Amino acid sequence: MPQPHRPTRPARPPRPQRARRGGAPDRRRGKDRPRWGVRLAAGLAVVVLGSGAIGHAVMTGLDTGIERVDPFKDMKNRPQAGHGLNFLLVGTDGRDKITPADKREYRLGGAPCHCTDTVMLVHLSADRERASVVSLPRDSYAELPEHRDESSGKQHGPHPVKLNAAYAEGGPQLTVRTVESMTRVKIDHYLEVDFASFMKTVDAMGGVEICTAKALHDQNTGLDLLPGSHRLSGGQALQYVRSRHVDGAADLGRMQRQQRFVAALIKQATGGGVLLNPVKFKEVSSTLLGSVRADRGFGSEQMLALGQALRDFTPSSSEFASVPIGNPSYAVKGIGSTVKWDEPKASKLFEALRLDRPLAPAAPGRQPASRPQRRPAVPVDVPPGQIRVQVENGTRIDGLGGRVDTALRATGFDTTRSPGNGASRDVKRTVIAYDPRWDRSARTVSTALPGSELRAVAGQGRTVLVIAGADYRKVVPVRPEDPHQGQFGVVTGDQVICGT
Repeated sequence: MPQPHRPTRPARPPRPQRARRGGAPDRRRGKDRPRWGVRLAAGLAVVVLGSGAIGHAVMTGLDTGIERVDPFKDMKNRPQAGHGLNFLLVGTDGRDKITPADKREYRLGGAPCHCTDTVMLVHLSADRERASVVSLPRDSYAELPEHRDESSGKQHGPHPVKLNAAYAEGGPQLTVRTVESMTRVKIDHYLEVDFASFMKTVDAMGGVEICTAKALHDQNTGLDLLPGSHRLSGGQALQYVRSRHVDGAADLGRMQRQQRFVAALIKQATGGGVLLNPVKFKEVSSTLLGSVRADRGFGSEQMLALGQALRDFTPSSSEFASVPIGNPSYAVKGIGSTVKWDEPKASKLFEALRLDRPLAPAAPGRQPASRPQRRPAVPVDVPPGQIRVQVENGTRIDGLGGRVDTALRATGFDTTRSPGNGASRDVKRTVIAYDPRWDRSARTVSTALPGSELRAVAGQGRTVLVIAGADYRKVVPVRPEDPHQGQFGVVTGDQVICGT
């Protein structure tokens, strides 16, 4: 017995023209312990890449506001190009453009570091039907190649560091060199965002809806969310993706929340009319591009071509993973504790990217992409199969108890299959009566019955009682919060967004 719970495929875009730089080999010109930007960067990229749905008229001139960097200058001995397109997306903790009021409200005090708070790879498949997002822990053990320090000008030989120090010592170029050396994945484009661009872009999109099965509280960031669905503003979203002190899961928990956020951002961008509304698209794109830094080969032409290919992109088209970890506390003299990758597993992960293979396993019972998809189930804290439910009919509607029992059982609850009649037959609002010791189970049932009333009954025991009221309309599908992930801990976007 469980213990009590405590209180149609789009056409491919034209291949970008190749150009030679400084005698280097031809390169395509088309475009953790993860922190706040890990998953936001992927979502922001989708907004940029989805621009082809609008057309050249709207896009003209949008790329003139991008601050340019040259992360590929004079690079030699680079990995061989694979199939598809690879972006290196980095998030910095730059906060100099944030107002004092926002800094106070969202607890963004302190001086920013000249380093990356996020490092991640985004792979777009050659057929443009899939995006694979792999986060690289910022504290990953890395060995920097020989380089000149960007700040001091001092020449350095190869030496070990944490991955985020690559940016501090050599900027975007050294970051690209280091990531390519560690992954053997050739980077085609580089994008960099900061706190301010994230907040403004989310606000320009009208906020992003996320859902949580648990209450989330973090005194460090000010995050304070009750279980359920919430539409977050830019500042609130920043709190959500930065928080790591909400439970014992620390960075793992934050990583899962960031996955959910980016999936929700993709859903908002592709399904919320952003890409099909010229005015909204230009507003969002201008906001983002006004503060993004990108390589010189990333511009309107590349955005349009990719956007055309991604016009049918959905959350189920995206998959999220993190590099497999071998030792989360690998001590290095002079550096401290670093994150050591599981090299055999990491090699398989990056090989899959190079070969343009999906990372996500075929989930049990998952429908092929070509078939109509059921609406996503809402994530809950307790698996419904662990919750015993007795249903009673609190109305004079014949058969209502049986219908509720059947619907709850269909989404996974362990119902008694013996619905009865309640003491009262005039119940207007569905009631969920529960023993306080099983409050998490009760909240899971409540998620499946939106609008119901939770009523604590001391001594009731582990069985949750549902008294169906006249307001009953349907049972919302639910699923455990952590879905099937496979060997790389992969989740797809449709597994982590809110149900509708």
